[in-house]
Amino acid sequence: MRRLISTLLPMLIVVFFAGSLMAAPRLSIPEETFNFGFVPQHSKIAHEFWLHSVGDDTLRILRVKPG
Repeated sequence: MRRLISTLLPMLIVVFFAGSLMAAPRLSIPEETFNFGFVPQHSKIAHEFWLHSVGDDTLRILRVKPG
């Protein structure tokens, strides 16, 4: 009985934490880069990137750093 408990308990812990990791929020960016091609000097250009939440939990964006 003791051997059964010592075998099943670690398995249950692994299954519990694996389920928690799978429910985490995840971000999907279909287009990570964009090539503007030739751009004249002093031009103003813009491009929109779509962000998709594909995880099972709420995705919270706390900070954005444009580069």
